[in-house]
Amino acid sequence: MAVERENENIRYEPDENPPSPITVGAGLQAAAIILTPVVLTVVIVFRIADQPDSYVSWGVFAALIVSGITTVLQAVRVGRIGAGHVLIMGTSGAFIAVCVAALVEGGPATMASLVVVSSLFQFALAARLSLLRRIFTPVVSGTVIMLITATVAPVVYDTMVSVPEGTSAAAAPLATVATLVVVAALVLRGPPGLRLWSPVIGIAVGCVVSAPFGLYDFQQILDAPWVGVSFGSWPGFDLTPGPEFWALLPAFVAVTLVGAIETIGDGVAIQRVSRRKPPATDFRVVQGALNADGVGNLLSGILGTLPNTTYSTSVALPEVTGIAARRVGVIIGVIFLVLAFLPKVTAILIAIPAPVAAAYIMVLLGLLFVQGMKIIIQDGVDHRKAAVAGLAFWIGVGFQNQWIFAEQLGDGFLSVLLGNGMTSGAIVAIIMMVFLELTGPRRRRLSIPLDSEALPKLVEFLREFASKAGWNEASRERVVLVGEETLASLSSEEDEDVERTRARRLIVTARPDGRGAELEFVSGYEGENLEDRLAYLGETPDIRDDREISFRLLRHYASSVRHQKYHGEDVVTVRVENPRK
Repeated sequence: MAVERENENIRYEPDENPPSPITVGAGLQAAAIILTPVVLTVVIVFRIADQPDSYVSWGVFAALIVSGITTVLQAVRVGRIGAGHVLIMGTSGAFIAVCVAALVEGGPATMASLVVVSSLFQFALAARLSLLRRIFTPVVSGTVIMLITATVAPVVYDTMVSVPEGTSAAAAPLATVATLVVVAALVLRGPPGLRLWSPVIGIAVGCVVSAPFGLYDFQQILDAPWVGVSFGSWPGFDLTPGPEFWALLPAFVAVTLVGAIETIGDGVAIQRVSRRKPPATDFRVVQGALNADGVGNLLSGILGTLPNTTYSTSVALPEVTGIAARRVGVIIGVIFLVLAFLPKVTAILIAIPAPVAAAYIMVLLGLLFVQGMKIIIQDGVDHRKAAVAGLAFWIGVGFQNQWIFAEQLGDGFLSVLLGNGMTSGAIVAIIMMVFLELTGPRRRRLSIPLDSEALPKLVEFLREFASKAGWNEASRERVVLVGEETLASLSSEEDEDVERTRARRLIVTARPDGRGAELEFVSGYEGENLEDRLAYLGETPDIRDDREISFRLLRHYASSVRHQKYHGEDVVTVRVENPRK
């Protein structure tokens, strides 16, 4: 539990106010970088699904409106909505495949209804985020993220060669290769400042190469008004959902959960890069980010455009500029809102040729696939997790490409449900993880009031657990000491809680875990984070208050301590090694 070094690169933390020129400059730079994927993802999906130009323009307008509102919400944090950090919101690439399927199978109204309904799951997830650690494990989320790329890739390949009839055969390959080469070269060897602009530069080069072949539609830009919006293109809702809605709903929910995983990761990371002294993760901030994400998805469905999510570029922004002030997030959101009413500006992006856009998306898919792999690997890969990830991925790919039971499934509900690789792969991964959980070592559980009588009950519980696990006397006492010190640390926070009159309960679970044991303490109150206290304890022997005795003992006897703070609930997971094994 080494003390992390201070991040000297941060010039302005979230609560600080940099001068206005610096704030506006940082906001303009970030908005310029993010604008392209926000608009381009909508254009690609709607074009692949053969939607009219009027609906494409509406979708872009709506996406910018939603992105602007939610980016401001993330920054200012209204109640439990928003992270209170600069988390830029934009169109989610994870929804490309399912939204294309919804548009093709049922039309814009069906897609809008699916987005609205699936957004409700995100609010429920934010409210009970602590359950995520059991329901959606890293191996499941990483596998589904990899399946997103496998699901979207065939569509992108088709888009790479999508050009008007009569166009030169060399047009699509040249435009695609030019875009890929420039983006890849800048990502691989470009300086940090230029690397953030690699998508914009690559797309610009691709457009220049494709223009002589007539692929770039300049007339569309000339015809677009400077100010305005086509309200007549709003698709409305499908209030009488048919079989397509119910068949696609599981896929939308699965992708919503994947988007939530991305938001959780961004919510965790933005806290660490926004402070000079990185704190332990506050999951109340993450819950706020998820709620703002849910608002974005709900608004996206109401307006009939693609769902949105947090952009991981937000995490790179403070590292590059040194500015993490919330005011920057507000500026970025306002810029999006202004641009939504400037069709001439967005038309420049809408006119980007399909091969160029597909080449850019291919780069994102490659990075997304690796991100899924990293999530799995960082959680630690043993033969069980490898089997879950490998089988779920390839079964999902098989169903997606109709290589598995295509004739037996026919054209009914199961064909639509399992025919989406993300859904079928996620189902396989979750079933396998549930099987592992049910057949693993049984968790012993203790539920007691968090009061003065808790300690003897906890000691008795832990001694009985260690004895049944076959631990010797010394190892049993080690488990008991860790439990005592964790309880002492939690109880000392309870004494400081402003809601002292409310009854609190403590739920403790314990189970053998290889060469040790995993203890989990769940309590319903909010206080300071134990990880912070453990990380920042001085190396000197002086004791500033009695609680530090417990913190020092806990740090000594436990091999790892993880404290997750949620609204109204704390989860402390402690691992204790058995030195005799």
